[in-house]
Amino acid sequence: MYSQQDIFSRNRLLSSYQLAKLHTFEVVARHQSFSLAAEELCVSPSAVSHRITALESELGFKLFSRFHRRIELTEDGNRLFLRLKDSLRSLNQEVFEIKNQEVSGKLTIYSRPSIAQCWLVPKIADFCRQYPAISINILTGNENVNFNSYQIDLAIYYDNRPRSKLFCQHLMEETIMPVCSYEYAVEHDLIGKPEHLSQCTLLHDNQAWEYDSDCDEWKFWAEKQGLSVESGRSIGFDRSDLAVIAAMNHAGIAMGRGQLVSKRITRGELITPFSGLQVKCEQTYYLASHESELNPKAKLFVDWLKQKAKHTQENT
Repeated sequence: MYSQQDIFSRNRLLSSYQLAKLHTFEVVARHQSFSLAAEELCVSPSAVSHRITALESELGFKLFSRFHRRIELTEDGNRLFLRLKDSLRSLNQEVFEIKNQEVSGKLTIYSRPSIAQCWLVPKIADFCRQYPAISINILTGNENVNFNSYQIDLAIYYDNRPRSKLFCQHLMEETIMPVCSYEYAVEHDLIGKPEHLSQCTLLHDNQAWEYDSDCDEWKFWAEKQGLSVESGRSIGFDRSDLAVIAAMNHAGIAMGRGQLVSKRITRGELITPFSGLQVKCEQTYYLASHESELNPKAKLFVDWLKQKAKHTQENT
């Protein structure tokens, strides 16, 4: 039978004094160690142990089972720890939203279609998780868009001539290399033999950096390699990613952009039949805005983009 004091202790609500001890409990439970918790809290292990013992006494149940040189959460302790983690996560989210409540609303981004599909869109969920109050609107196209007409905050371009009357920032470099399916490479005996390109269908972006680039990417690559690319067959697209999709489906060999095809190569959907024959482009990806001073939403997006671009370049 429980004494009246035990019943009172078990049913007493948490006090602000105990909330301070719960912080200690969260750190100990996370580390599963009094000594590691003591390092984080900048106190002695005995002080940590004393706080936990006092909290257990006040709560009326054990939080940890003590063993020689280790501790484990009890069933009750684990239950409390899980609830405490959820509460801290909820509080942190609330604090974040309060701090960023002025950064909310719609942000409109204009992008070249290929980089939107192959690079930006697969990453955008991360930005949305970090800034849930910002609503993203992504537009794509190959033309030089009028910022005012479409109320665009920021554009992502790929070429070597930053737009006049726009404020531009560098995003990331690019390299190009021929890519195709393994099956196509075997069929045309391409692996290690760029001289066999004359037997292939060349896939290319007609608007690589001009409205009518035609096979310019192929010519640029071949010139840098000291090769001549002469093929009677080619298929042109108005988007680089469409040329790549055609290559994945054995229609020919495409000029791939490293930042946009690296994951497909890693997954084995494409191969680079000519090892080491990559060429750094004169063209780069850059950000453009029609105002020198970006609004808070656009500033956050630019910082996030640059972080992602840095990570991409470090892993390619």
